[in-house]
Amino acid sequence: MKKKITFFVFSSSSTVVRQATFSKTFLLIIGFLTTFITGVLGYGIYDYHGLRMVLFENNKLNAIVSSQLNEIKDQHKQIQKFATKINTLKVKLVQLDRFEEKIRTFANLNDGENNGGLFGIGGPMTENIELTLKPQESHKGLIREMHVQVEELNIASTKQQNEFKDLLGALEDRRNLLDATPSIKPAKIGYYSSKFGRRKSPFTHKIELHSGLDIAAPKGTPVLATADGIISYTGEKKYMGSMVTIDHGYGIVTCYGHLSKIIKKCNDKVKKGDTIALMGSSGRSTGPHVHYEVRLNGIPVNPKKYIY
Repeated sequence: MKKKITFFVFSSSSTVVRQATFSKTFLLIIGFLTTFITGVLGYGIYDYHGLRMVLFENNKLNAIVSSQLNEIKDQHKQIQKFATKINTLKVKLVQLDRFEEKIRTFANLNDGENNGGLFGIGGPMTENIELTLKPQESHKGLIREMHVQVEELNIASTKQQNEFKDLLGALEDRRNLLDATPSIKPAKIGYYSSKFGRRKSPFTHKIELHSGLDIAAPKGTPVLATADGIISYTGEKKYMGSMVTIDHGYGIVTCYGHLSKIIKKCNDKVKKGDTIALMGSSGRSTGPHVHYEVRLNGIPVNPKKYIY
């Protein structure tokens, strides 16, 4: 006979109200099921709590990833903007290079030498930086390319700076040469009384070379320096009378003779248009005038060609 267990339920007056009889096996099964269900529920509650924690952490990670992605997008935009500026700077450097070449051409300063491309010996401007990189792609290649081209820009800008320094120096020399080149009449008034070249001398009546240009005007008319220079001689010459010479550099010298008064002293610096003396008739002369000579490397040349 199977063992059974009976349960009695009593009231407050000790009267049996209910009773239930169960087999021991049934009670063991019920106990096992209760323990199993309780364990399953406990594990489910624990697992649910764990899932909630994982979900919470996952949300936090998603927020961090989203923030970092937005930051990467901003960095990508900044990098692309910087790359665009690099491309723009390259274009401007090339434009400056072409502008310099135009100035050299207009000023006739081209030396005919091939100095190579602005961005490399014999090479043209390097290719522009590719800006189609997607935000999720690595920026390492783009940044590396930007570093390379920034270095090229530094080299090209230094080269361009040196080219402009050379150009400025050449233009300064050209300006100095122009300032030192006779280009005005040695007197504001007067007329040409004798030209440069072979003529019959009014004194010897022989054909001889008249090495200058005579400009006649009233005595005391200001005689002007026809270019910038330094007074290299003031004094008396046998036939030229009172005379002044100016050394303009570049092998150019001008002479002024038959003066009545010399105003400037030897070694004085003069500018084009400065009054250096007064017109007269000293030396061998037939009347008040200035004998004006231009000598190039010691050889007399026609002064009329230097009056613009």
